[in-house]
Amino acid sequence: MDKFETLTGIAAPMPLINIDTDMIIPKQFLKTIKRSGLGVNLFDEMRYDDDGNEIPDFVLNKPQYREAEVLVAGDNFGCGSSREHAPWAIKDFGIRCVIAPSYADIFYNNCFKNGILPIALPQEQVDVLMKDAEKGANARMTIDLEAQTVTSSDGEVFSFEVDAFKKHCLMNGLDDIGLTMEKAASIDTFEAQASQSRPWV
Repeated sequence: MDKFETLTGIAAPMPLINIDTDMIIPKQFLKTIKRSGLGVNLFDEMRYDDDGNEIPDFVLNKPQYREAEVLVAGDNFGCGSSREHAPWAIKDFGIRCVIAPSYADIFYNNCFKNGILPIALPQEQVDVLMKDAEKGANARMTIDLEAQTVTSSDGEVFSFEVDAFKKHCLMNGLDDIGLTMEKAASIDTFEAQASQSRPWV
């Protein structure tokens, strides 16, 4: 998993509440178990018409937001079914950070396990960042995970809270497998001792 320390990038505004996981990645794209290739289908039903053509007015189809790395969204982001494909699609598109007033718990935790930083801020602060994002590609936000701050393109700084363990994992690029592999030496020692004490196993 990629480390997340600091990020300066274009932020795309999506001022919708209750963006659920089916909106993020519709059910017909859940057949794969690969984490790559889902970015093209991110927000598929809002992003394309019935013939598969891009809808020009959708934010991620606009030229200034095609390279967005931050998404500023409305309340209760990631609600709905607990599909891990949702953060996979977000990450594969290139978005590394989501900023919203609140999240569904399972989606929130899945983000950390897939290298995405979900930041929860009060609505009034999200409103400021939403307006900043609406400025387009020339307005870049900076997210500093170590300092736990979001800085707008105008230099306004907002602090956010994050669980210390989740922060450690994200800054060090550790998913569940990575956390296990940190203890590889202890696991090897245990297995060697177990083999000696129970050779019949």
